Amino acid sequence: MGLLYIIFASLVGIINLSDTTTEVPVMDFHTFEQRLHKTNDTTYIVNFWATWCVPCRKELPDFEKINAAYKNKKVKVLLVSLDFPDNLEKGLMPFIKKNKVKSEVILLDDPNSNYWINKVDTNWDGNIPATLIYNKKYREFFAHALNYSKLDSILNSKIIMP
Repeated sequence: MGLLYIIFASLVGIINLSDTTTEVPVMDFHTFEQRLHKTNDTTYIVNFWATWCVPCRKELPDFEKINAAYKNKKVKVLLVSLDFPDNLEKGLMPFIKKNKVKSEVILLDDPNSNYWINKVDTNWDGNIPATLIYNKKYREFFAHALNYSKLDSILNSKIIMP
């Protein structure tokens, strides 16, 4: 396929170049850690998950629903994949595309989990799914699966309407 054809085809909608790539940043915990301590006026929902984790896959649509429901509020969903880095191209990215994930996704690639798990929350044993919800006035960690109703309740009772 020539370059001119690809450009023409993408312009008229025969192919969609934006669907051919999904960007998932890969970072170690040191780089990622700043994402756990922001002090602006946004509430962050940081979900730790993996494509191989059945409860994680089950709760993912609820996080996507929260992301959509609160898109015009200062709420940000961040999905932190704990998939193996060699699964990025053949597993994680196709999963994100197939499930039309709109929330931000990063791949945490740091094998020293004994160090960083306790930096996320001192009570976390490392099992997933797990979720940290925080803003400058509120911080709570959940070491279990969450659903839309629970997420919505937390946002409305403890954060948006304290």
